[in-house]
Amino acid sequence: MRKITADWVYPINQDPIKEGVVLVGENGKIEKIDVRSNYNEAELEIYSGVLIPGFVNTHCHLELSHMKGKVHTGTSLIPFITNVVQQRGASEEAIQEAIVAADKYMYEQGIVAVGDISNVTDTFAQKSKSKLRYYTFTEFFDFLQEENTSAEFDKYKAVYDALDKVDGHQKSCVPHAPYSVSPKLFEAINGVNAGTQKTVSIHNQETPPENQLFLEKKGGFIDFYGGFGISLDHFEATKQPSIYYALQYMDPQHRTLFVHNTLTTAAEIEAAQAWSDQVYWATCPNANLYIENNLPNYQAFIDTKARMTIGTDSLTSNWQLSILDEMKAIAKYQSYVPFETLLQWATLNGAKALGFENDLGSIEVGKTCGLNVLANLNAKGELSPETTVQRLV
Repeated sequence: MRKITADWVYPINQDPIKEGVVLVGENGKIEKIDVRSNYNEAELEIYSGVLIPGFVNTHCHLELSHMKGKVHTGTSLIPFITNVVQQRGASEEAIQEAIVAADKYMYEQGIVAVGDISNVTDTFAQKSKSKLRYYTFTEFFDFLQEENTSAEFDKYKAVYDALDKVDGHQKSCVPHAPYSVSPKLFEAINGVNAGTQKTVSIHNQETPPENQLFLEKKGGFIDFYGGFGISLDHFEATKQPSIYYALQYMDPQHRTLFVHNTLTTAAEIEAAQAWSDQVYWATCPNANLYIENNLPNYQAFIDTKARMTIGTDSLTSNWQLSILDEMKAIAKYQSYVPFETLLQWATLNGAKALGFENDLGSIEVGKTCGLNVLANLNAKGELSPETTVQRLV
């Protein structure tokens, strides 16, 4: 049995333990939590820094890993999406090599579980043998065109069904974003997910034109759709921000993960949390900086006691897939967010959002949560630009 200790142990579900010791069985199960004074140093693995559970990445697009560096930064979302559509193609070999490398990198960076978007089946082979635990979200789009809903639903449902070949894998059908899913498609998605507890994700309020479309039927999405020959003549503005459209058509019985939320206000957070007591929020700060040069107002989420989680998005919209680097970005640009709060977002909140909290997210006896040590902290014992992560279990 390994006896692992560090300057501090952060179990997440309880107060930090100075010079705590975590006893881990051969299968990675936490057997006991203790303190260093009860042991001889010779029998301990001693690390400088803080010991934490494995990270949970609640939003990723692993299938886009081959597009690293292909799309310019700072373009805003609509040009970004256009570039992704135009440049997504690659050889099967290149796609698979990038997926394998990204999966391996996330494991090495201390990530234990991933909420991953799959619009195609490219990642399924790697997921079947990965050391990471995946929750796969198959995204559906019909670009608000109900005459196309049935055909588009069948196309993405085939991807969803193909995941049955990966034993024990958890999955759900999800809407892509308010601006790309019609009421008819929301209904079809809800029908597939009905009857069992799911996590359902949706991209939310990532760019100003999204709200503008719903408030006024104006802005960049009108031209974006027109560029692809898609008419919005039938669309009527709801005169409310886009999240209210999502709340109108999504099923509040499921865990709901709103992703990005760059423009989401405290009032909108409260409206979502009144709609359901199972709402979670995924922030992907480096992706927001990569695409829009913007970040959410994290104080609004703290003030409303929102259950925030952390994602990386894809290598199309990020420089790396590291939850630690996402935490560093938040600490750099909105440094009022406490270190312990960031740890909660990066571990237990993410595990709860994906329904993995029985095994992951906190250092508790009986869990197989993984263990990371964060080293090179600042003088206060908190994140610094030099902080590193080492996966121990």
